Amino acid sequence: MDIKELEPGFSICHAIYPSDMAELKSRGFRAIICNRMPGEAEDHVDDAELRQAAKAIGIEWVEIPVTPGEYTPEAVEAFGVAIETLPTPILAFCRSGRRAVSLWIHNQMQQATCDIGPLLQAAHAAGHDLHEQKDTFIKR
Repeated sequence: MDIKELEPGFSICHAIYPSDMAELKSRGFRAIICNRMPGEAEDHVDDAELRQAAKAIGIEWVEIPVTPGEYTPEAVEAFGVAIETLPTPILAFCRSGRRAVSLWIHNQMQQATCDIGPLLQAAHAAGHDLHEQKDTFIKR
């Protein structure tokens, strides 16, 4: 797993597997946000199996499915609520981590005093260059 911390208590990752749950637990993760669409890829484990594996070892699980590039106000709001209410540290994931980091930026940009620069830098440090989407994040 290639886990990247975006801010204290919140990290992103590419697709995970049930066999990763013990390591996630040992790393201290207390909650997981799944941003994949149901049945998104045949080469990945079903989300229900992941949810069951997480809950079996005491990791909370939330699903906020997002189609790549389609960040609805409802999804951004649900993501923000999850970040505010889930126990930390939280791991958000999708196929590559891009939707998870994009939702994080959209959520952060709802704050009146938020500066896009550091958010894009954090995304870049996590392996996701989102500078081309800068205007999309600002317009929200």
